[in-house]
Amino acid sequence: MTTNKTSSLFASKILPEFLRPIGDDYLDAVAQDWKPLCPTPVFATYWYFAAARQKLFYRRLFGEASPWTADPIMRSYRFTNVYRASDRVSQYLIREVLNPEAGGQAYSIRDTLFRILLFKLFNRVETWQMLEQSLKELSWQNYSFDDYDTLLTAALERGDRIFSAAYIMPSGSSSYGNQRKHRNCLRLLEDIILGGGAERVCNCQSLKEVFLLLRSYPLMGNFIAYQFAIDINYSYLTDFQESAFVVAGPGAHDGIAKCFSNASVSDPSAIISMMAERQTEEFKRLGLNFLSLWGRPLQLIDCQNLFCEVGKYARLAHPDVPGVSGRTRIKQSFRPETTRPLPSPFYPPKWEINSKVKTSLAKFGVML
Repeated sequence: MTTNKTSSLFASKILPEFLRPIGDDYLDAVAQDWKPLCPTPVFATYWYFAAARQKLFYRRLFGEASPWTADPIMRSYRFTNVYRASDRVSQYLIREVLNPEAGGQAYSIRDTLFRILLFKLFNRVETWQMLEQSLKELSWQNYSFDDYDTLLTAALERGDRIFSAAYIMPSGSSSYGNQRKHRNCLRLLEDIILGGGAERVCNCQSLKEVFLLLRSYPLMGNFIAYQFAIDINYSYLTDFQESAFVVAGPGAHDGIAKCFSNASVSDPSAIISMMAERQTEEFKRLGLNFLSLWGRPLQLIDCQNLFCEVGKYARLAHPDVPGVSGRTRIKQSFRPETTRPLPSPFYPPKWEINSKVKTSLAKFGVML
């Protein structure tokens, strides 16, 4: 267990090495630009964390040996990627579930939405692979409640996990009456597809409309509906800018409260938007070299996620700065020896960065 004494050591010995100058002069200058918000030292750590974690991603991707960072907290604990689309689950969704490299647009709009929601309701690669191994093609056209239920129930009875712990969805028993959560998820999926959900998604005029549509269904809270809207927007069903709309989740609320002592005076979505708009200026102010995603700047979804991750990071780096979660420990440890090799990433083709990815990986001698 990491003690407060050890945490204070991180804050006093490690952070200032990367974050110079962090003191009254820096915070006063930031406060002038961010009125009426009152930044704390964690505000600077937000930008440091983004730069350091993204550099770790590239070092690992380009085949450098671990450790990929000098930061003792990042070397000890697991944090998601700076860009949401670079994370393992998102990469699997983009490459395998949507499968654009193999002609993903060959899927009908119903099959595409079915596959996205089926994957995301469980949000676990192993669950998708288990279903796919037995049922081969996972599509609405071939869907059978009984077949899916049988496989998922058997997995539970074997003691397998079928849901990710990344976020918690309600059980749905009050909406659909089943005691097994997965059965309620399947019924929700049926309701969406049979109710014309795919056609309604395609007719949406904004990312916010997609969010509101999803939010209207049972089991869909604000955070889940927003995350699913982003996942749908990776596909050809919609083509909205990720900079157009954001919803702050519980973790982001905690990070925002740690970055700004009076965050309650402002809308969290507005704060996230300001972070995205001013990212270049703030990296420059701290002298940080932020390596973007092959020229793609941080989007609202990425800045939202960063607040969540920095909220966790600050539990050790800034143990004296309170948030709203009340948590003081980071649960997930990071062990480089157990990590899987990073495959070459693949992003939604509409972003037009995949050719840049291939070029840079070839330059560094990484096998594609």
